[in-house]
Amino acid sequence: MSNIVLYSIPLFIVAMLLEGWWTRRHATRRGTTAILGYEKRDTAASLTMGGLSVIVSAGVAIGAKLLSVPLFVVLYDHRIADLGGAWWTWIVLLFAEDLCYYWFHRVHHEVRLFWGCHVNHHSSRYFNLSTALRQPLLTPLTGPIFWAPLPLIGFPPWMVLTAQGWSLLYQFWLHTEVIDRLGPLEWFMNTPSHHRVHHGKNLGYLDKNHAGVFILWDRLFGTFAAETERVVYGLTTDIQTFNPLRIAFHELAAIGRSVRHAPTLGAKLGYVFAPPGWSHDGSSQTAAQAQRGAGST
Repeated sequence: MSNIVLYSIPLFIVAMLLEGWWTRRHATRRGTTAILGYEKRDTAASLTMGGLSVIVSAGVAIGAKLLSVPLFVVLYDHRIADLGGAWWTWIVLLFAEDLCYYWFHRVHHEVRLFWGCHVNHHSSRYFNLSTALRQPLLTPLTGPIFWAPLPLIGFPPWMVLTAQGWSLLYQFWLHTEVIDRLGPLEWFMNTPSHHRVHHGKNLGYLDKNHAGVFILWDRLFGTFAAETERVVYGLTTDIQTFNPLRIAFHELAAIGRSVRHAPTLGAKLGYVFAPPGWSHDGSSQTAAQAQRGAGST
């Protein structure tokens, strides 16, 4: 985890307290699902996941970073250009890093093994700033390859790590219902409205709006959806637990069960590498299959 993010933790706490105060004054029932605001057990689970993420990130600095940083260094040693640290390279990096994040995020929704590492971030049926801290524990292991092109292009590894930090920091404020639409910014920036869609389990919202900072990538690659109906948060099949370890690893356990009971090698591989919801016998559907069946985009 970037030092930029670690140094921002006190601001995260203050922001959550302010949001909690606001939502207590404006709480309204949202259809038949959740109540706007915070739920103690859910918030405790999110904060615990955030704490575990910090611990894992500290381990990453010793463990996984021993893989990712040397990978970036080796690639940088074989870079195809010398971009240096001029002001304009930071602007290029802003967009380049965000494009890498988009594909990292999208693949972690569309490949079940990667989804098993990312799913806990979507497991809350509430949407507030504490949800931003419900961070995946295993993506430090699955993520570095998606940013590998940056040092190969010629961005120094320390610049890449800095860019990853500011991207994560930007995404914190997106996890709120307090902020509605933001006018023209909605066309090119990722906003709370766009990110609410991303956390929705409404059929038309599944696997949409993977953006980090710029929503441009979703518009370009066909994964954009506007917030048109009230968002229902959570998973298509919600988990009935606030246990952080079960939240973190329940989908990986489910993958193991699917592989164990699959009748063929092809089916076993499908349950690992096909999109979530894929089944060898058609007993369940992926998000794309369900959307096509419903005529949804």
